[in-house]
Amino acid sequence: MNSRVRFAPSPTGQLHLGGARTALFNYLFARQNQGDFLLRIEDTDKERSKKEHVEQILDSLSWLGIDWDQEPVFQSSRSDRYSEVIQSLLDKGNAYRCFATEQKLKRIREETGTYLYPGLWRDRSESEVRSMLDAGESFTVRLRTHREGITSFLDQIYQKIETSNSDIDDFIIARSDGSPVYNFCAVVDDHDMEITHVIRGEDHVSNTPKQIMIYQAMGWDLPQFAHLPMILGPDKKRLSKRHGATGVQAFRDQGYLPEALINYLALLGWNPGTEEEVFTRDQLVEMFRLERVNKKGAIFDDKKFKWISGQHLMSRSNQDILEIIKEMVPEWATTERSVYVLQVIEQLKVRSKSVLELVEQSGYFFTEPESYDKDARKKAWKENTPELLNSYLTDLSKLADWNRNSLESSLRNIADIAGVGAGRLIHPVRLALSGVSNGPSLFIIMELLGKERCLQRIQTALNLL
Repeated sequence: MNSRVRFAPSPTGQLHLGGARTALFNYLFARQNQGDFLLRIEDTDKERSKKEHVEQILDSLSWLGIDWDQEPVFQSSRSDRYSEVIQSLLDKGNAYRCFATEQKLKRIREETGTYLYPGLWRDRSESEVRSMLDAGESFTVRLRTHREGITSFLDQIYQKIETSNSDIDDFIIARSDGSPVYNFCAVVDDHDMEITHVIRGEDHVSNTPKQIMIYQAMGWDLPQFAHLPMILGPDKKRLSKRHGATGVQAFRDQGYLPEALINYLALLGWNPGTEEEVFTRDQLVEMFRLERVNKKGAIFDDKKFKWISGQHLMSRSNQDILEIIKEMVPEWATTERSVYVLQVIEQLKVRSKSVLELVEQSGYFFTEPESYDKDARKKAWKENTPELLNSYLTDLSKLADWNRNSLESSLRNIADIAGVGAGRLIHPVRLALSGVSNGPSLFIIMELLGKERCLQRIQTALNLL
């Protein structure tokens, strides 16, 4: 049988980075092994589960390019199946009804100092149970767990994990209102979906022994388990909202490319076995192995992510980037010639980490600067700057060939005549044209802006500054 894995988010919020990384590792494992990647929506929490969250999760996965096989399974549509399995466990004697009230259990916990269920209804007679049912008393359903020995499994990442059965009480599999609990639903779903490998976060390690007991009680084959290390913030605590944007949608809205986020998420807890760090999706599929997943938590490094994002942006064609910008900022540069816009993108994509950062840097290519950076002005504008600029302006107005080479030659000639370094002209000219102190090569900027714009902006700066 081919490998079958699943990603099972709860639609109580947007898809966060930890969930996206789990989905990605499942996806890469499935594609690498020519298996199936399935999607299950765990929407049994009726109060917190929202349709808009389901749509957002599916949209985020699609944007990332994590496509799933078969239609998603919704737990909310499987109530009859859960009831059927619970009844089967009751009929086999592997589960039983517990009529202990919450007040009584709380009192026992206070007296004993332990939260382990003491087995009050584990061995009650059938007549006692029938009497309570006839009286209409509410009950939970508990699994009859093993009292002795250990439950162990071979984790594909952490190796052998053992749990003493004495530490696991007869846990609830169905609440007093009849609704099944997470551990029970997950087992039934994974069995029915024929999941061969359960790949999920390490916060589920404590659930695994309980789920194994449910598999055993039903006589079902166990899948293989692999638990992924947590994603941590710079403070080495679990990544959360306090660390900044942790939702996939936020990265999309900030103009990052999906392949950049995929690339970086893959490196969080997985060692590619090479010094290279920039990969395409196909390369990730080819290289991914569960054995190379680390045991330690992975720290989300925003600086490294942005570097990887910049590498992917540089590799995108200018036309691709333009299409993304049109979708995100439809009003951007609509009055300019497309050839000119693509040339601007070519110059700025090597200096940008996201599409929106590129747009934010591009203003002076389309409109005259409304102000001049204060620090740049202090550094660039000296006592003899107006004299130098006027000389350059005169020379530029006579220039027949308006290209980067002739523009640079003219500037250096003026600087030589004045007996100053070229920087004494380069910095104020850049300031006059863009209003800022950094950007692409000054002479490329001048070539793109054209003669008329450059002469006008330099004159404006001279008048104002």
